[in-house]
Amino acid sequence: MLASALTEAGYKVGLFTSPHIEDFTERVRVNGVPIDRESVIHFVEQIRSANLDFAPSFFEITFALALDYFLSQQCDIAVIETGLGGRLDATNVITPLLSVITNISLEHTHILGDTLELIAAEKAGIIKEGVPIITAEKKAAIQAIFRTKAQQLGASFVLSNTEAEIPNDFPLLGEYQQENFHLVSSTLSELKKIGFRSETQHLERGLSNLQQNSGFRARLQIWKRDPLTLLDVSHNPDGIEKTMQSVQKINQGKLHIIYGTSSDKTIADIISVFPEDASMYFTKFSNPRSASTEQLKQAVNSKQFESVHFFPKSSEAYRHAQNTAKQNDTILIIGSFFLIADFF
Repeated sequence: MLASALTEAGYKVGLFTSPHIEDFTERVRVNGVPIDRESVIHFVEQIRSANLDFAPSFFEITFALALDYFLSQQCDIAVIETGLGGRLDATNVITPLLSVITNISLEHTHILGDTLELIAAEKAGIIKEGVPIITAEKKAAIQAIFRTKAQQLGASFVLSNTEAEIPNDFPLLGEYQQENFHLVSSTLSELKKIGFRSETQHLERGLSNLQQNSGFRARLQIWKRDPLTLLDVSHNPDGIEKTMQSVQKINQGKLHIIYGTSSDKTIADIISVFPEDASMYFTKFSNPRSASTEQLKQAVNSKQFESVHFFPKSSEAYRHAQNTAKQNDTILIIGSFFLIADFF
């Protein structure tokens, strides 16, 4: 949203995100246009011939590629999404104009810590000396961690303004999208203070042209109708729970959930978020990181659903759901970027 609004304001905007859905080049964009394959190949050849005395990770190489490309394209500003996020993240080598933290949930616990407080302390590692920090975090204890770190570094602490009015003609389906809208509005206000001008119409046009300007998709995206079919890349319990709250407001009939996940996720915890009256279609996806059918079956043992089916391929799960669902039902495909990639 932020990159799209800045694009509409007339700036040349670099956008670095991960992971991708269909093609690697989605991760690095300028005004919505993905990096060309030739630039990727040229950069990787440079890295290979550099005789580095260490082995950079896939993410580190991709991030360095993004910065190199944004520089070559003479971008006015870059919107950089962290990887795991925080103190040891590769993206932390830059000194940004602003630091933005959405909210804290339990994810990547084996690296970031197994409590919200520990994860927040790691995420707070992106706060830099004198650089404003903006957050949408609502939990007072987590806010306090960010506020304390900001004070230590002489950085102003800004809470997202929830009063910003969302345009009526743009369907921000999920509550988390609405939270992100308020966060973006607040971030644009802070950017104005340091010379990056934008007006209300730029944010509104940014929303209207979101996919074109940023490649935004599969965040509660209406993929098909009759029956209503939604795609969502939420993959941790907190994100999926928020998605479920939004879907249950939209759904007019029975809910059919196609779920696939990576093998390293806390699958039983995630499954506990799904409503018991939903028809569940558990599936493997084509990426080798997929949880196995056995893992999925073991996790399901802890919860009783109205109907449960298991499929070796996501296409089979979708076909079965489509044949079963009635016209006013809803099909939700959720659980992983890798799962969503199977549908493009």
